[in-house]
Formats: sequence, C-alpha cells, structure tokens
Amino acid sequence: MAENKILTTQTGTPVADNEHSLTVGPDGPTVLHDHYLLEKLASFNRERVPERNPHAKGGGAFGEFVVTEDVSKYTRAAVFQPGAKAETLIRFSSVAGEQGSPDTWRDVRGFSLRFYTPEGNLDIVGNNTPTFFIRDGIKFPDFIHSQKRLGASGLRDADMQWDFWTLSPESAHQVTYLMGDRGLSKSWRHLNGYGSHTYQWINAEGERFWVKYHFISQQGVERLSPEEAEKLAGSDADYYRRDLFESIERGEFPSWDMYVQIMPYEEAKTYRFNPFDLTKTWPKADYPRIKVGTFTLNRNPENFFAQIEQAAFTPGNQVPGTGISPDKMLMARVFSYADAHRHRIGANFNQLPVNQPHAGEVNNYQHEGNMRYHFNSAEHRTYSPNSYGQAGGPVADPIKGVEASWEADGTLVRSAHTLRADDDDFGQAGTLYRDVFSAEEKARFHEVLGGQAQAITVDRIREAFFQYWTNVDAELGALLRANYAA
Repeated sequence: MAENKILTTQTGTPVADNEHSLTVGPDGPTVLHDHYLLEKLASFNRERVPERNPHAKGGGAFGEFVVTEDVSKYTRAAVFQPGAKAETLIRFSSVAGEQGSPDTWRDVRGFSLRFYTPEGNLDIVGNNTPTFFIRDGIKFPDFIHSQKRLGASGLRDADMQWDFWTLSPESAHQVTYLMGDRGLSKSWRHLNGYGSHTYQWINAEGERFWVKYHFISQQGVERLSPEEAEKLAGSDADYYRRDLFESIERGEFPSWDMYVQIMPYEEAKTYRFNPFDLTKTWPKADYPRIKVGTFTLNRNPENFFAQIEQAAFTPGNQVPGTGISPDKMLMARVFSYADAHRHRIGANFNQLPVNQPHAGEVNNYQHEGNMRYHFNSAEHRTYSPNSYGQAGGPVADPIKGVEASWEADGTLVRSAHTLRADDDDFGQAGTLYRDVFSAEEKARFHEVLGGQAQAITVDRIREAFFQYWTNVDAELGALLRANYAA
C-alpha cells in the first residue's frame, strides 16, 4: 500500500499533531505561539466568500463543445468554425434563493456557459427562458430586492413580489414563463438554456449580424409537479445538484444542441419588435433557428468551491467574431457581473485556475492588486504608450482583436431604445399563454396563479394582480377574478 501523504501547514511544513493544541504542560492553557493552531482557526474563519446576490444556489460541470455545422458566413470566431472543439464549463442556478435554499422552489434557472476558446474565454450568461423581467439595468437591484426578504421579518413576501411585477408591466412575458411549467424543471438536465440577450456576430469580411443563442436539451424539457417540488424541497434540498453530479458519475452525460437565430444588421432598425428588448423574443417564423453544434457535460468538478463557487462568468467575456449589442440590460450586466466578482473573490479573479483562459499567455498593463500571482515579464513596462519598443510590452491588434460595435450616428441606437408598433408589454405574454401553452399547461398555469392570488394579503396589490393578467389575456383575468377575488 502507498504511504499516506504527510500533513503540512499552508507553507509546506510538516505538522506534528493535528488533534492537540500546544499547551503549558499536559493540562495547562493553550499558548499563543502554536502557529499551526492559529493558522488552522484563522483559515477556517475565512473559508467563505460572499455569496452571489442573485443566483447564489447552484452547481455545475465541465464538458466539450463540438461544432457540427458551418456558420462561418456569420462569424469568424474560432470556436464556431466547422469541426472546432472547445472545453466548456456550465453553472446552473436559481435566481432568488440563498445558498441553503431548496433547488426545487419555483424560480427561473440560471444557465451560464463558458467556452474556453483558442482566442480567450467566451461566456454566455443566460437562463432557461428566452426573456427576462425587465429591460433596463437600473431596475435590476429593485427587482432582486423584491424577490429576497423583508427587512423587518427576514421573510420572503408575495405582496412585495407582485407589487413590483404589477408596477413593471414589461415583466409579464417572463412571469408567464415562470408561473408555467418552466418554473419547476424536473432537473438541470431537463431544461433548455438561452443567451436571452441579443448579441453580435462578425464574419471574416467584417459583416455584422445580430444573434440569439439557444441551447436545446437532448434529454427533453420536463417538469416537476408542485407537489413533487414541495416534497423534494423538504426531503432533498440539493436535488438538482445531486442529480447532475450523480448522472455524470454514472456515465450518463447530458447534452445540449446549440442553435442561433440570425438577424441581418440593417433589419434591426425596422423590425416590428425592438430586437434589443430583453422582454421580447424573435418569432422563429421570422428568424428560424440554425444549428451550430453540441456540447456534452462529461466531467464533474474536483473541488466544488474552487471550480464552481469561484467560477466568474460575465457577458463581457467576448472573443473576436462575437460582441454585445445596444441591449440596455446587457450593457449594464457587462459592468455589474465583473464588478460583483471583484467584490466577491478579488480584483484578480481571472487568475484563478477556473477563470484562466486556455488560449495561452495573458498580456496587458493591469498592475498589482490583491491576490495577483501572474505578473508581467521583468522588462515589461506597466504603462502604455512607452518608447521601449518590443521590450515595452504588448500592442493592440485591430485585425485579431474584438471589434464588435454599432453605428455611432444614432440611427441604430435610437431604434434600439424606442418602442415600435408591436412593442406592447403584454402582447407576447398573451401569445405565449393562448397559442403556445397546451390545454394541460393552461390548467396547471391557472392553478399556480390561483395559489399566488391567495398568497397576496394587500387588497390593492391583489386588484393589480387581476388587472395584470387581464392585460395578458382578458379571459384569463376574468377567470382569476371570478375564482379568487376576495
């Protein structure tokens, strides 16, 4: 048998005793110069980093993405060229609950996917729905606060959730998804993922396109009943996390097919819906899905904290051939995600192994900061421009670099931030309810909304609830009012 490894301190010194503190004699007081005791306790006190504010509870795994089709006429990104392969990392999550919350509470599920590409990390940070509750980042803190806990009681509260939603009519489309079957997925393996936002692709000729990402589960989209979800919340709060880990351990590797919707650049200016509005979808009849490839999760993390909890996704992580759009929520998230990581895990969070690119050497003029352990070469100056030539440091490359942009003359920006003929807040929510939900899905939807109505305790908010759903669909509102009005 192999010998056990020797226990050491953080600096590699062998430890003599891991069960007894150093004392003055066998029965005396503990001494302050027991450096291993101090290290052990001080390290223990600092084991936790702040949890994410939204998306605190989650899990994930590693895998491989393989391009099976040819979309090179739309993007020059190396990761999406025919036959390309890339390691991937995914983190699934819940939005509202804290670290210890049950996986099976009704909620939107986060779907954050990283491609370790030969040109740097590409992150697509989305959900299991193609839309979101709001379209302007300035409302995001308020939205999350409405889903969290009251200041006085520390309890979650249906009144404040519905107060915010009914006063934010743009939320109707996403709330319809949430109160439907997608709010209670059978597992992380049985849900689709969406980039949700509109992004940009650029091909080798410099042509620009608008793109939406779709990740369709090969396992199918399946749901839990409210009764099953409630039971699991009490009997196995980590049900989703356990299911994913154990399925991969068994060799049952879940897979998703990646599709995109492509909109020509100029069409964004006149399309009937604002294509940069996160509360809207692009009808597939107008922009059919185009397959790109498949990714498969085939490797569990070796250390959950190091590789999942410290994974730092941000939609600002783009690569040559991809980019962002004038979506107001997306532009806000490009700042807020990276800023949250700097707060949670440090200014140099990208130097953690799980966040390091696999594309080779990182070269820039960013300097020092907490926990920096990669550094510039000895002759590399820490400022630019400088007069030291090649020894002075790296230079920008406008050909190889990320070049995503849009018109600065205001035409596109104005069209991106103004309402259009079909841009009412309730229209697509009504279409989802009337034309997409089956009769069985509608029946379950009615039951869920009934429970929500009964949880509201403030009369004006309950009245706003009925009006909200009347705006989505008049018959639906009348049904709810008839059955659940006080």
